[in-house]
Amino acid sequence: MTNSRTGTRRRTPRRPAALLLAAALATPLVAGCGSTGAATGTELKASAPAGRPAVDPAQVAATAQGTDAFGLDLLHGLTATPDGAGRNTVVSPVGLATVLGMLLPGARGATAEELAKALHTDLGPKQYALAVGALDRPAPATDKVTLRESDEVWAKQGMAVSPDYLATLATAFDAGVHTTDFAKNPEDARKAINAAVEKTTEGRIKDLIPSNAITADTRLVLTDALYLKAKWASEFKPANTADRPFHKLDGSTPAVPSMSQHGDFKYADGSGGIVGEPWQAVELPYADGNLAMDLIVPAQGGFAAFSKGLDQPQLDRILGALAEQPVDLQLPRFHFDTSNELSSALRSLGVHAAFEKPDFGGIAQEPLGLSAVLQKATVEVDEGGTVAAAGSGAVVAGAAAPSPRQPAQLHIDRPFLFLIRDTSTGRPLFLGQVTDPQAK
Repeated sequence: MTNSRTGTRRRTPRRPAALLLAAALATPLVAGCGSTGAATGTELKASAPAGRPAVDPAQVAATAQGTDAFGLDLLHGLTATPDGAGRNTVVSPVGLATVLGMLLPGARGATAEELAKALHTDLGPKQYALAVGALDRPAPATDKVTLRESDEVWAKQGMAVSPDYLATLATAFDAGVHTTDFAKNPEDARKAINAAVEKTTEGRIKDLIPSNAITADTRLVLTDALYLKAKWASEFKPANTADRPFHKLDGSTPAVPSMSQHGDFKYADGSGGIVGEPWQAVELPYADGNLAMDLIVPAQGGFAAFSKGLDQPQLDRILGALAEQPVDLQLPRFHFDTSNELSSALRSLGVHAAFEKPDFGGIAQEPLGLSAVLQKATVEVDEGGTVAAAGSGAVVAGAAAPSPRQPAQLHIDRPFLFLIRDTSTGRPLFLGQVTDPQAK
């Protein structure tokens, strides 16, 4: 159906073609962006400028903060039920924000307004795409850290994709549109899309798009694949790992393999002032100096209230309170996978028009409607791939030596939250909770 605002003749309404969004991510312990080229047809791509347009740093910073808030909204939505609250969960805020950032410039009216509100942005659609694209530029891989991200758009052969939309994808994301025959062979198209995601994530994310999700009605599929492999800046020595009690939400206390080390880390604790529940937090840097994992541990018995009440300004205050000091740290090893269909979560954030009364007239002049939003994730934390570090001290005679600082003690023996982020930009790569370190 053609939008009446264009002044063109209205056709008889017909069912919107399916528009399928998918975001994929993977994280083993120890880390580029571009097209994989795995397509069943040709690639449509506008010419990207020689250099991406400069983006106001304030807009990039605001987009990073908004992505934090969006990620917390998703985590709250996925853990709101009794079943979800007690389950290990990980999401990639930046992965889904990138997919929606690719979609937003093609949205119009209420569809665009609701997506922008869910993403916590006041920027125009194209400016938001540029800001997300600026955040999605990882540093070159090293032998200690690899961070790889790939954005892909797949369109039905013969669909007239707007040149302006193609130009936005090329400028903001250096992405083109692969054409594929959804109608004739949707299963081959699904396999090609999944193969591209699997390649970027080193085989960690398989079958992102499930069987029957792509049909003859599908017109467009957008994916983001994210892969991180990073070594710790300070190693957990395997000899220090031992079975230690972990206090689960159901009151049981199994013994779980927990790593241990004493060292100088950014640490903070507090009660009442930020979230209303006592908490401790520590930041574990990765070897490149720009990436880190933040662990936020509510007091025993306070996890549910703390997690539910945590919002983006409060998270900022916790991270801003971190200061280096000696820490006696224990951390359980953990490794788990999650798979989510996120349509309900997005609806709970006010995204309705994209599903019910969609207007994606900026992509193509044919009816398009959002049908599914998918995300799979895996996270693994252990001693492997980390780098050992040692600290030395000296006492100089002739003056009173300062009293040594007593180390903070953070024995993570209860449910906790974690955030993996780029500390130079604030970009949140992964956000999750661990309620049972032994659960897969």
